[in-house]
Amino acid sequence: MRFRTALCSVVSAMSAVALLSACSGSGTSASSSDKPLVGVDYPRSDTDFWNSYIKYTPQYGKELGLSLKTTNSQNDVAKLTANAQTFISQGVKGVAMAPQDTAAIAPTLSQLAAKKIPVVTVDTRPDSGKVFMVVRADNRAYGEKACQYLGTKLGGKGKVVMLEGGLDSINGRDRTEAFNDCMKKNYPGIKVFGEATNWDGATAAQKLQTDLTANPDIKGVYMESSFALSGTLQVLKQKGLLVGPQDKKHVFVVSNDGIPQELKSIAAGQIDATVSQPADLYAKYALYYLKAAIDGKTFKPGKTDHDSTIIQVREGVLEDQLSAPLVTADGGTYGGVASVKSDDKSLWGNNL
Repeated sequence: MRFRTALCSVVSAMSAVALLSACSGSGTSASSSDKPLVGVDYPRSDTDFWNSYIKYTPQYGKELGLSLKTTNSQNDVAKLTANAQTFISQGVKGVAMAPQDTAAIAPTLSQLAAKKIPVVTVDTRPDSGKVFMVVRADNRAYGEKACQYLGTKLGGKGKVVMLEGGLDSINGRDRTEAFNDCMKKNYPGIKVFGEATNWDGATAAQKLQTDLTANPDIKGVYMESSFALSGTLQVLKQKGLLVGPQDKKHVFVVSNDGIPQELKSIAAGQIDATVSQPADLYAKYALYYLKAAIDGKTFKPGKTDHDSTIIQVREGVLEDQLSAPLVTADGGTYGGVASVKSDDKSLWGNNL
C-alpha cells in the first residue's frame, strides 16, 4: 500500500509539473501578443514606389517586434483623417503616415497629440503641428541634382520640361523651387517649362505632349516622381524621340524614386538618371522611430548611425534626412554632384 501510495504521489507530482509546463508555454505565446500595436497608413498604392514601401513595412515591423494595423488613404486627406480615428479606436501606441496634403493634416495631428499618440510622418513634412519625427530625404537636393545633371548634359542652354508634383505637398514645392533656383543661378541659358500635374501620370503625359508639339527643340525632361515614367516614355516614342543617348534626337530624362523600372530604363538608354528615394529605409526608420517614441527615447539634431542627418525644422519637429543618391548609367559626376551606377547593388531598386 505504501508503494502504491508513493507511486500515486509521484504520478501526481509529474502531472502537476506537466501542467505547469503547459501553462508556462501558454504564457510565452501570450507575450508575443504583447508587441506594441502601431498604425501605419499607406498614402497610395498606385505607384511602384509606394507599393515597394508597402512591401517593406511588415518586414521591418516584424524585425522591430511591432504589431501593425494598416490602412490606405488613397491620396485623400479625408480618408487619412478617418483612418486615424480608426487607429485611435483600436488603441494603437503610435501612428506612421505620409500625408500628401501637408497643410490639411494639422487637425488630425492635434487629435493624435491630445491622445498622447506619437506620430512619425514619412516622405512628407506637415506644414504645422508637432510630430515625433519626420522621415524623408532632402527634397530640395532632389531638384538640385536633377538640375545639375540636365544643365551639364545640355551644356547650359536649351529647353526642358519639369513635370511638377502636387504643389500642395512640401515635396512638390521643394523639388520645384530647388530645380528652378538652380537653373536660374547656374544655367540661365536654359528655359524651363513648369507643368503642374498633381502627381497624375495621365496629366503629365498630356502636358508633355503639348509642350513637345509647340517646342520640338525641347531636349530635357525632369519628372518629380516615377508616376510620370510610363507616360513620358510613351510620348517620346510617339514623337520618334525614344532613342539612345548617342542619337542627336535624344531627349535627356531625369526621374525621381529609384524604382526597378527606372533603373532598367537607364540601362536601356531610355532615360538618363534618377534620384533614388529610399523606400526601404522609409519603412524601416518610420517604425524605428515609432518604437523609440513608445520606449520613451528622444533625439537631437546631428549625424546618425545610419548615414543620415537629423535636422530641427522648427520647434517640436525633427527630420531625419536619409541618403538619396543620383543614379546614372556611368556613375559620373555632374555639376559637382556624384552619382552611382544604375546596376549598383546598394540601391534598393536592385534588391526587390
